[in-house]
Amino acid sequence: MIYKVYYQELKTQNPKREQTKSLYLEAESVRQARQLVEDNTAFNIEFVQLLDDNHLAYEKENAEFTLMEFN
Repeated sequence: MIYKVYYQELKTQNPKREQTKSLYLEAESVRQARQLVEDNTAFNIEFVQLLDDNHLAYEKENAEFTLMEFN
């Protein structure tokens, strides 16, 4: 399943909508998606969203759609 993760780059700053960024990753669950990001980045996660087929198709049309892979 593909998830969209909304995050702030720094955990030390208060979240601001204007500074929210997102990444896409493949995971088995919301919990696993959150854990992958927490284990491999210093990001402050705001929200993890499962993308359904229609939403995923829409996101793929965006030039910035790239699946993030963590080793």
